[in-house]
Amino acid sequence: MKNKDDKKKDIEALRKDLEQSKNLFVTGYQKLRVDQDFELRKAVRGAGGKYRVIKNNLAEKASEGTAAEGVLKGLRGMTSLAYTSKDPVALAKALTAYAKNNPSFTFKAGLVEGRVIDIRAINDLATLPSREEVLARLLFMMNAPAQRLVTAMNAVGRNLAVVVDQGVKANKFGA
Repeated sequence: MKNKDDKKKDIEALRKDLEQSKNLFVTGYQKLRVDQDFELRKAVRGAGGKYRVIKNNLAEKASEGTAAEGVLKGLRGMTSLAYTSKDPVALAKALTAYAKNNPSFTFKAGLVEGRVIDIRAINDLATLPSREEVLARLLFMMNAPAQRLVTAMNAVGRNLAVVVDQGVKANKFGA
């Protein structure tokens, strides 16, 4: 068992992580094998997040005074946290994909940009396009009118050249 000083260090480390992360997913796990846990941690890291198994009472103490306080209060059962300060959609997608393959991995609650979300909202979040996809679509939408303008401007010159060429071929200009 850990002594009081070690527990205080764990609480402070968790509090620091909770204060720095804007997005948090509280999950439950049961009967996960070591290889399944390894795959889960790998998926979370790939999405730019961190994964941590926690004790419920330590999580409740560490969350006091943070945005995660409401989410981490009164937890029951085996609990783990997946959190990130980056894109919550990528992490939600990674966790949801993992949960589909491993039914013993479940969602309890979440916190996205300081707002508490429920399990259904986590699944909705996982279906959203990623930040990169949204930016790519936005750039395409901004770029499309400029491309159309250039095409239209080129078409005027091209059409004029075609008309002049047809006139020359039909000997309508002058000789």
